[in-house]
Amino acid sequence: MLQLTPPSISVHSFSQLSKIVQLATDKKLKEVRACLEANRDPVAKMLGPSFATVEGEDSSVLRLLEEVKEGDQAKETEIKVKLIILLQQLDTQLLSSSLKQISQEVRLSPAAVKNDVELLKSFCSEGETRVLTSVQYTSDYEFTNGCRTPPWRQVHGEICYLVIKPCDTQPLHITCSTAGVFLNGGIRQEGEENAYDRTSDVYRDLVTLLKSKSPHFAENINKQDFAVQEEPPTQKVQHVELVDAEEQGQPQRSYEHQEKNVHEKARQQLVQNKPGGKKKLEPSLKWKNLGLASPYDEADDKKSKKNAVSEKFAEAQEKMQKKADVSVSSLPGRQSSNKTKTPGGVGGADDFSESSSESEEDEEQPERRTESNTDLPSEYWQIQKLVKYLKGGNQTATVIALCSMRDFNLAQETCQLAIRDVGGLEVLINLLDTEEIKCKIGSLKILKEISRNSQIRRAIADLGGLQTMVKILDSPDKDLKYLAAETIANVAKFRRARRTVRQHGGIKRLVELLDCVPDSAALTEEQEKDVEVARCGALALWSCSKSTRNKEAIRKAGGIPLLARLLKSPHENMLIPVVGTLQECASERSYRIAIQMEGMIEDLVKNLNCDNHELQMHCASAIFKCAEDKRTRDLVRQCEGLQPLVTLLSQADNKQLLAATTGAIWKCSISMENVAKFQDYKALETLVGLLTDQPEEVLVNVVGALGEGAQKPANRATIRKCGGIQPLVNLLTGTNQALLVNVTKAVGACATELENMTIIDRLDGVRLLWSLLKNPNPDVQASAAWAICPCIENAKDSGEMVRSFVGGLELIVNLLKSTNKEVLASVCAAIAKIAKDEENLAVITDHGVVPMLAKLTNTTDDKLRRHLAEAIARCCMWGSNRVLFGEAGAVAPLVRYLKSKDTSVHQATAQALFQLSKDPNNCITMHDNGVVKLLLGMMGSTDEVLQEAAAGCVANIRRLALANEKARYG
Repeated sequence: MLQLTPPSISVHSFSQLSKIVQLATDKKLKEVRACLEANRDPVAKMLGPSFATVEGEDSSVLRLLEEVKEGDQAKETEIKVKLIILLQQLDTQLLSSSLKQISQEVRLSPAAVKNDVELLKSFCSEGETRVLTSVQYTSDYEFTNGCRTPPWRQVHGEICYLVIKPCDTQPLHITCSTAGVFLNGGIRQEGEENAYDRTSDVYRDLVTLLKSKSPHFAENINKQDFAVQEEPPTQKVQHVELVDAEEQGQPQRSYEHQEKNVHEKARQQLVQNKPGGKKKLEPSLKWKNLGLASPYDEADDKKSKKNAVSEKFAEAQEKMQKKADVSVSSLPGRQSSNKTKTPGGVGGADDFSESSSESEEDEEQPERRTESNTDLPSEYWQIQKLVKYLKGGNQTATVIALCSMRDFNLAQETCQLAIRDVGGLEVLINLLDTEEIKCKIGSLKILKEISRNSQIRRAIADLGGLQTMVKILDSPDKDLKYLAAETIANVAKFRRARRTVRQHGGIKRLVELLDCVPDSAALTEEQEKDVEVARCGALALWSCSKSTRNKEAIRKAGGIPLLARLLKSPHENMLIPVVGTLQECASERSYRIAIQMEGMIEDLVKNLNCDNHELQMHCASAIFKCAEDKRTRDLVRQCEGLQPLVTLLSQADNKQLLAATTGAIWKCSISMENVAKFQDYKALETLVGLLTDQPEEVLVNVVGALGEGAQKPANRATIRKCGGIQPLVNLLTGTNQALLVNVTKAVGACATELENMTIIDRLDGVRLLWSLLKNPNPDVQASAAWAICPCIENAKDSGEMVRSFVGGLELIVNLLKSTNKEVLASVCAAIAKIAKDEENLAVITDHGVVPMLAKLTNTTDDKLRRHLAEAIARCCMWGSNRVLFGEAGAVAPLVRYLKSKDTSVHQATAQALFQLSKDPNNCITMHDNGVVKLLLGMMGSTDEVLQEAAAGCVANIRRLALANEKARYG
């Protein structure tokens, strides 16, 4: 690092240079001056002579060229010149590729690992929604450097060891090191050297490793209220676009507002400009009260005063990276003297949590731009000229430019992006802060059109346009109100924008816009404006209502009564956004109750008969969501809404309308009174015809409706006669989870008819149902197990059929390890059916069914209790299973089942106790737990099966008592 060759001294690091200067004491300034004179180009010293920025520093090539001119060895020298040039080019290429490779290497720090661990710990919750079971360090001691590994392992770069228990796999023993994370040999205590060995690939972080090892984690991590954002590998790029962290559920830092604009512009310029070309950026604006603009920007002057060495160093960096020479130092941005706007607004952590089910309608679309400027249409350049007039003109010129801009087809993407590329969005948004009404209206009319583009609406949100539009909603001018509301409706298509509207009081203001509509059909010009204001307010609420928090905000602001009033409007263009908002909000129970109480079901049914397909679709969708409640299903029937729904099934070409209609029919069919009506309207015949050549969204609803309808015997015959069994069985091979749940239910309901079961068996439907027990979704598993029960009951030779499924019995017994109560109940019911065959009972006994059933007896779920008791009663019929149940502690919990309020539990439990009472030790356990008193009361039941089982159990206990007395007293 330091070489002394008197009288010169050389150093190779800034730390050594600092020490040398300190040794100079009072001659520091002189030494620094001498150092600078000796090193006129520090960049060349650091990066080599090829990056020389001072004339004469890189003279090797010039010197060789002079030698060529001088003569004798011209050819040889020319070869040397070429060789040096080639070596310099190779050096640049190697340096560039090395930078890329080095930049992609993962270097974790103890702080970063600790943050990841704390984040993962927050995912460890109770219940079925949890993502991980636990996350633990192997050592609680933390060194001062943040590591938790022993010192002799820290030299290998290891930071800590973790034991993470996913929900679906064995515990993972993980090493976190500076090079990444990987699985180890199972470290439990220090000193086990073989346990430190790596047993997997190296992953960039904990989340990536867990996604690869745990399917449950990978599937559910993005469904959390906040998703884990994975950063792409770092690349040495001078200007790149920031990932919208907030859209991934992460709160954005306040300074990202400015950087977002800078990087957005950089991305556009990189597309348009060729390497080496520089495009002059437009000045930023400070709009005054009347829309006047100052075209002067100090950024250009500042740029010209930059230090020469800094500029050269930046150019050298760009040369190494082989990137386009694009200089982006500033971007025309929104200026405001009284506030600083951030993309997401300001709010607590609570404000950043949105509905986990909320979808992102318009993800960032890749820009479809041409490589060359010459390919752009003339409109692109004309619009850019108009934007320049907007920036530099007075009030009159501004209004004229706005009017001229509206003459273009603003629905074209080229025109939309032309406005953005030249900084027109900033100008239009700044105009909204002026006091000139005409400028505001003109600006909003343009923003309303171009905000249909996903890139534009994100840019508007980034520039703080939503906050200004929310304020305009308080304006007394009705034109401004409805234009601002409609623009908000367009922009609020993604989560962050919806949150911004709520945080700045937009929901309350939008609800207030609804309260201005006259009831009459004949309107004056002023009243027509009122209707338009309310319509646009409803449009904006419709967009905002995709957020759970916004739904709650709409309800608290008093939006439900106002929406109910607007629902009676004679104007169809008003009804569509109103019904759209209602059907979006109907996913919340509070809204469904309010829709019932406000009498809106009648209006929804009435609008099913209109001629507007879009309105019909939204009304059917609202009924679909509301019909989860029995009261709503009854209201739809009482308002004569079932027949219009059946009529709409004829609109098979309109898939959105068909999906909404079939969904409404499905949910209404949950009530058997409605099923009877659908029978009269021949709905099932039409639904069977929709089982083929339809989108999955429609199929889910159609099959759901058939499954509910098949609860009635007459409908099961109808499905068979219409040829519906085969397409239903064919759907068992699908992958859509919701469709599989519904189709298994429908097939199971049809299987209760012997004729249907014959067809299902011939089509190999039972085997397909059994294979669905392997599906990872517990809802599919449970539905398939329920469907298997009637199939076993009604098959001709069910015992032989079940045995023909290789590994089938072991599979169903292993499902008793599930944590899902519905799965357990359905599997117990299936085992009760399987155990009727003696050979199958022997096989499942060998697979350990007895201890597994005994382990479940402590449940308090009545549905599981009933089917568990039935399974135990059936399993007692083989060998010494009765004794094994007693030894496994299953008897005492079963006695407690008799105290349940569910009478079906009593019958199954009494039968199980009767079978168990044939073992003397079980009788003693029952007697000690007070079973006799409970059974005596049930012996007087009107249920003959319960009567007989209770009496038989008491008789067995009594016989044991008599035998004991006889043995004791003779």
